[in-house]
Amino acid sequence: MSDEHKAALAEGREQGRAVRRYLEALESTKPRRGRKRTPERMENRLAAIDQALVTADPLSRVQLIQERFDLEAHLASGENQVDLVGLEAEFIETASAYGQRKGISYTAWREVGVEPRVLKEAGIPRS
Repeated sequence: MSDEHKAALAEGREQGRAVRRYLEALESTKPRRGRKRTPERMENRLAAIDQALVTADPLSRVQLIQERFDLEAHLASGENQVDLVGLEAEFIETASAYGQRKGISYTAWREVGVEPRVLKEAGIPRS
């Protein structure tokens, strides 16, 4: 395998990583249906769980404990916010070449949630 071929493979892998990280960040920050889970609401629910645990029967207790674990994990993960701006910049640098190589259309990018502004900056034309 030539050095040029190895470099092209490495570049393709890096482009794929940049695109994947951006799309995963879009998915994780996409608005969800229903009431928004704010940290304040989760803290209030944790306090309510602590009060309910005192008088809960064993089956309810285990369910409340699991809910508490889930809320605590969600609160902890909320502190690690995604750097969408940085990931977007990487995506803009690589998306056009990656999309051309993989045959990904403007419409496909839009379908997965990439904004038109980002596609325009990346040089991906409407077709």
